[in-house]
Amino acid sequence: MSLLPPDLPRLRTLVTYLRGELSRTEQALAAAEEREAATRQQPAPDPPAWLVERGIGVGRLPVRVHAGNCWDTHSRCTPASAGQIRALLAQGIPACPHCRPDTTLGVLE
Repeated sequence: MSLLPPDLPRLRTLVTYLRGELSRTEQALAAAEEREAATRQQPAPDPPAWLVERGIGVGRLPVRVHAGNCWDTHSRCTPASAGQIRALLAQGIPACPHCRPDTTLGVLE
């Protein structure tokens, strides 16, 4: 049992249609490959070395400090320098218990 039509005119129509679909599919594939190549050429930026987690609400005060590669960071984190992290730790802002930036920076309580 064949799913294709048996007569020549309908087979030619089907071939013409499929060639058009193949052409459109190849163009879409080429465009997708170009986009992927463009994203591969741009290296991802280096993550910041230190992060400050800020609270919610007016003022968004610092609530915790993290190392830049910490897995427990949230969307409320902003990059910071080592000096800023040391100053926040000296002010009593707690260090993340997972990445321990206070230990890495040599800041003792």
